[in-house]
Amino acid sequence: MAPLRVAVVGAGGRMGTAACAAVEAADDLQLVARIGRGDDVREAARAGADVAVELSVPSAAPHHVSELIDAGVHVVVGTTGWDDAALTRLRGELAHPSVPEGVGVLIAPNFALGAVLLMRFAAQAAPYFESVEVVELHHPAKVDAPSGTAVRTAELIAAARREAGAGPAPDATSSALDGARGAPVAGVPVHSVRLRGLTASQEVLLGSAGEVLALRHDATERSAFMPGLLLGVRRVAGHPGLTVGLEHYLDLG
Repeated sequence: MAPLRVAVVGAGGRMGTAACAAVEAADDLQLVARIGRGDDVREAARAGADVAVELSVPSAAPHHVSELIDAGVHVVVGTTGWDDAALTRLRGELAHPSVPEGVGVLIAPNFALGAVLLMRFAAQAAPYFESVEVVELHHPAKVDAPSGTAVRTAELIAAARREAGAGPAPDATSSALDGARGAPVAGVPVHSVRLRGLTASQEVLLGSAGEVLALRHDATERSAFMPGLLLGVRRVAGHPGLTVGLEHYLDLG
């Protein structure tokens, strides 16, 4: 069986470099294009890529994805910054007659399998506790805050609590400096730490009277993201349209 042909967009960055190495090390994948800043993203299609991995920057990613799907290339996106409006536009683009039928796009806020499981566990636990807050900790070169993973986690927590009919978390704060209580994401406070020495960590704190449950995931190096990224590359063609979250490619019940 011929290897799956892969292009990496954002190949010059830290994640892009790691992704290129992971693709090259996989027997069933072939790296056919490294696309860096200033390069034409359509080079992926010209190189015969079946799948492109998008790891550039939030300001460029939507345009890159549009160009790739127009060319019939499946896309696995690790770049964050996708709000509801951007996702709605992408769904519309995927449904346009000019886009080849069956093209799939995966947008994964996090490729680390442990982080995906943390999001799932947090959503399952959230309806059983009065309070829940999210703390995400990253290296100081990260450009967005909160992280895409933290936003996705908060959204999943909020949805689970709404479905269960859980009330708002207790909070008597009446005076606070801006940002002291974090950024509210779907009603869930999210706190961002940027600290030299960190790679990527997230903690979800859940509390009720007399008990606290802390769920935490730490990625100490970028190799932690590669198994999930490669899983996405291998499976995206089997999921036409837009999928948000790597958990949909896993058998989590």
